[in-house]
Amino acid sequence: MRIITIIPAYNEEKFIKKVVECSKKHSDVVVVDDGSNDNTSQIAEDAGAVVLTHPKNLGKGAAIKTGLKFILESSYDIIVFIDGDGQHDPSYIPQFTSAMDDAQIVIGSRFKGKFPDNMPFQRKLANQLTTGIIRYVTGYEITDSQSGFRSISADILNLFIDIKYNDYVFESEMLYKASKNNIKLKEIKIACDYGTEKSYVTLKNALNYVIFIIIHLLMKFKGRFDL
Repeated sequence: MRIITIIPAYNEEKFIKKVVECSKKHSDVVVVDDGSNDNTSQIAEDAGAVVLTHPKNLGKGAAIKTGLKFILESSYDIIVFIDGDGQHDPSYIPQFTSAMDDAQIVIGSRFKGKFPDNMPFQRKLANQLTTGIIRYVTGYEITDSQSGFRSISADILNLFIDIKYNDYVFESEMLYKASKNNIKLKEIKIACDYGTEKSYVTLKNALNYVIFIIIHLLMKFKGRFDL
């Protein structure tokens, strides 16, 4: 079984080396540098990743799509996505691949069991509100719709290549498109390390994001515009 991990990264020179090295123990690795102005690309390459770069910051969704297009003609079986900020532990990758035996998408949930104590309040609020509406719209019994640690079967890759959103909405749109195509999804429990880094997600931004997701998904659910 061939596995590849796609790591979207933006100004992650502090963490990218460890994320790449740990991920390479379990898979091939592609880092998509989304217009960083630090040494993310060079450090990732030195750590053994294939590095793709955007000339400017285009958004997390754009970085994921660049990675997917790069491996489109490859013979991988499973694609893992993990954030480049060091919050996710790549040692979970084997659990993701095992869970793929009876699912086509696996989400790493930070909320399966209990809420993480160290998650910033605004992230927790935005995640739970968004997850509630995504559960309603998709029918998936999920607890963490915004987790960046997830895996998909390579045979459904084409479902997501043409998603038009380039920001964090991309990950919600993945779930919507999967549900419309009757893709089987499951969750596994993961831990997440938020460390002591300052969160750049303000409460206002989090609520604005939630409002957008609610309007966007409910309009789709009611068939007011096409995919």
